[in-house]
Amino acid sequence: MAYKLQSPSETHSVIVGGGTMGTDIATVLLRARSRCVVVEPDSSLHEGIFKRIAQNLQAIGRQENHALLKVVSALEKIDWSVVHLVIEAIPENLELKQALFKDLEQLAGAETILCSNSSSFPISDISEGLQTAERMAGLHFFMPAHIVPLVEVVLGKRTDPEVGESLVVLMKRCGSVPVLIRKDVPGFLANRLQHAIGREAYSLIQSGIVTPEDVDAAVRFGFGFRYLAAGPIMQKEIAGWDVHAAAAATIYPDLSNAAIPPDILTEKIKNGKYGMKTGEGFYQWTPETMQEEKQRYDRALRQGLEILSEDLPDIEP
Repeated sequence: MAYKLQSPSETHSVIVGGGTMGTDIATVLLRARSRCVVVEPDSSLHEGIFKRIAQNLQAIGRQENHALLKVVSALEKIDWSVVHLVIEAIPENLELKQALFKDLEQLAGAETILCSNSSSFPISDISEGLQTAERMAGLHFFMPAHIVPLVEVVLGKRTDPEVGESLVVLMKRCGSVPVLIRKDVPGFLANRLQHAIGREAYSLIQSGIVTPEDVDAAVRFGFGFRYLAAGPIMQKEIAGWDVHAAAAATIYPDLSNAAIPPDILTEKIKNGKYGMKTGEGFYQWTPETMQEEKQRYDRALRQGLEILSEDLPDIEP
């Protein structure tokens, strides 16, 4: 079976799920002139989907591509004979995802590539029971998907390698930076790295060694600042592995190796302190401070994207 995708402008895509992630993923495809259908069962959300995507495209000067977008309320309203790629972006519920892909397997053409944006479940679990699991892969974006360049292409146990190769090429041509995850491990790549940092941060905070503010400052203005210029491997290539190895010998034995989330985190969940969505996490939030911080965060992301612009793939419709 051939699973090679064409150029973005010749690739007809379907995004299942019209939430924030789904609409931003649609923007990634539309900016490279891929015809895109967003499936959102709640028709009252359709106008908002059109508006958000139009704003995303206008921000990068590609508003004319909005004409390639269509929003429908059901899978049955799609002409599946012309679809090359499907990306699922529905809520993180394994049974819902498995049921959806069983439907997609019946509806989509035999050479249509089926992808999940899940960050929680192994691709092999989502595709369990499918007759054509070889065409199923993970395509994991990071919020906001149309600004953060990284996308993880994840191979399940039965995924045809050609599927992964085709997705890598397509994502590059859409202006994203794909990384190929060759084994379906929990958390893939980026989330594993994030959680390794988080585990140590929570341990230091719980031990009273530092505050949450100290952690955020150390990352943003220390090694995180350098990561805009070079990742952790390249940075040590520059600094020298001899220095790194000597420090590692002292630091590694003292790092947290906790196998479960620490009390400082689980207690917050137990007490409903989820962060901005409940008005309190490690920080206290008001509607005013939330809006201010979200605006600062968005500005910083866009400025960071501008800094990295010379290192990003060109969009090739």
